[in-house]
Amino acid sequence: MTATLNDVVNKKPAEQSAELQAATELVRLAKEQGLSLTGPDGLLKQLTKTVLETALNEELTEHLGYEKHDSTGVGAGPCTPRSMRPVCPSGVM
Repeated sequence: MTATLNDVVNKKPAEQSAELQAATELVRLAKEQGLSLTGPDGLLKQLTKTVLETALNEELTEHLGYEKHDSTGVGAGPCTPRSMRPVCPSGVM
């Protein structure tokens, strides 16, 4: 049992993951700036919004095959601008 206790006491602390380091730094900066961690304008709300928007934009890019607002997509879908084609196929819009 002594060997087990010595192993625990002498064990080096595990390195923090990149995610944990980033979260720790965000909380530290928020506190320095007087930003609330929760609430309508808090860090958690802002971070959640940013992560969700980024994830949704990445999914859209992957699905479409090009970045949002990229000229690659102009005229590529079933509904093109009216100057190029007068109407969309029925049921698309």
